[in-house]
Amino acid sequence: MVKQNMHKQQLIKQLIKVVPSINFVEGDSFCWSPENKTIIYSDKLLTSPSGQWALLHEVAHATLKHKNYSSDLGLLKLEVEAWDKAKVIASKFNIVIDEDHIQDCLDTYRDWLHRRSTCPTCQIICIQTNSTTYNCHNCGTSWIVSASRFCRPYRLTIKNSKEKRLQTKAATFS
Repeated sequence: MVKQNMHKQQLIKQLIKVVPSINFVEGDSFCWSPENKTIIYSDKLLTSPSGQWALLHEVAHATLKHKNYSSDLGLLKLEVEAWDKAKVIASKFNIVIDEDHIQDCLDTYRDWLHRRSTCPTCQIICIQTNSTTYNCHNCGTSWIVSASRFCRPYRLTIKNSKEKRLQTKAATFS
């Protein structure tokens, strides 16, 4: 246990040398805060390879200067970039990040994106029009999704323009 503890502290110290402008703060999970230039990490989870990989992933976000994203697909792009950079950083410490682990992590974003982009009316995959709205090119439904990536992907239907056009045409002919 002492050896693992020393190893994780050694990794943190080495990472501070790589990114001296970034603060490292213990927390319950791993995340990058661009506003505070802080990487929050779980000391408890750093004893496992996946914990070290998560830390390297957050360091990658920091070195790439990732701040925010304007679309769900943009978030997925940032995550792919961060994992690619994490592999490069890891190699400097003789750490190999398991590719299956990376794909499993990316799958959580892909699944989240799929659920959010699926039309609640006709189940077609659709296009995001702004940070919280999707529109269906098939049936005309529009829906709002949460701006948070951490909550369940609820879809609140706000309109179905094709249905409204048909109702308007029917009212005109009656």
